[in-house]
Amino acid sequence: MQAMEFALRQLVDRVRAAAAAQTPLRIRGGGTKDFHGLALRGEVLDTRAFTGIVGYEPSELVVTARAGTPLSELEAVLAEKGQCLPFEPPHFGPGATVGGMVAAGLSGPARASVGAVRDYLLGVVLLNGRAELLTFGGQVMKNVAGYDVSRLMAGAWGTLGLLTEVSLKVLPVAPAEATLRFECSQADALRRLHAWGGLPLPLNASCWVEDAGVGTLFVRLRGAVAAVDAACRSMGGTRLDNATVAPDWQACREQTLPWFSARQAQPGQALWRLSLPATAPVLALPEGASPLIEWHGALRWVQAPLAQGDALRQAARAVGGSAALFMADGAEQSSVAGPLDLESSALAQIHARLKHSFDPAGIFNPGRMAPQW
Repeated sequence: MQAMEFALRQLVDRVRAAAAAQTPLRIRGGGTKDFHGLALRGEVLDTRAFTGIVGYEPSELVVTARAGTPLSELEAVLAEKGQCLPFEPPHFGPGATVGGMVAAGLSGPARASVGAVRDYLLGVVLLNGRAELLTFGGQVMKNVAGYDVSRLMAGAWGTLGLLTEVSLKVLPVAPAEATLRFECSQADALRRLHAWGGLPLPLNASCWVEDAGVGTLFVRLRGAVAAVDAACRSMGGTRLDNATVAPDWQACREQTLPWFSARQAQPGQALWRLSLPATAPVLALPEGASPLIEWHGALRWVQAPLAQGDALRQAARAVGGSAALFMADGAEQSSVAGPLDLESSALAQIHARLKHSFDPAGIFNPGRMAPQW
């Protein structure tokens, strides 16, 4: 405990000194998501010394952990009790931390069915730009009167402050699981997913990908044994062995499937993330671009050069969605718009005011989400 108190004091002292000198700080845990965002500037403020699970109540489905706790350690503790983080946060490499998971706000294949990181975030302890420790939320779902500030930190990429502790809701591992495979075109896959979405089926995750010209749809079911078995009979397809297909779902989460790896052999290709209504049709994409589709049609990954970014954004907006650069070579990434879509002046003002309120000196991760802060 004394070691953690000392580690926390060091963090507070670093932030206080940086605010006084207006020295930019780059908040960093395991650094597994350094590829995302506009810039990585400032002195590194490493959170990994502030680690450990503070409290875990399996019967209450609540866990509290310090921000530097390895994500793999938290997941292992939950697994011992038959519980999990249902939103399947990607690690993107060894060393991912709990704080980085919340700051990035990224979710895995099950997100469309179970919710996102912010939906399971009960409370946070935050070190703001004045070196003040602030507590938001708590350890139950209904504990907030007014705006839930803790959820604001999910996906803020550390630009609003340094997370020191997070409390999360967890869930039991589903009693049954099955993966079905269908060979079908992209249009047919979307049609099937749209139809299934209106039925009482235990849908959990889906992935459509084209390999060597053959389109394949994978659908994962999770829930009660009777519900999963009934869905397998009614939906058709080929039921795959769970042990065999589990690594593939993990590879989908971690973006190590061959579809993602192919980008490494194509210089100049960037990875774009298209967030769309689940009912959006097949998009008119640049020639040769075949997407990988997740979240029952709501998330579509596209590999295309940066020069085709405007075309992708227009295609996404035409169906009520958005397109954002997710990964590119470092030198190229810094030349395009950041993770925030600030085309709306009103939205830009809201973000600027939030940033100034939490970080008046602008010391936390400057330029990570927007060029101006």
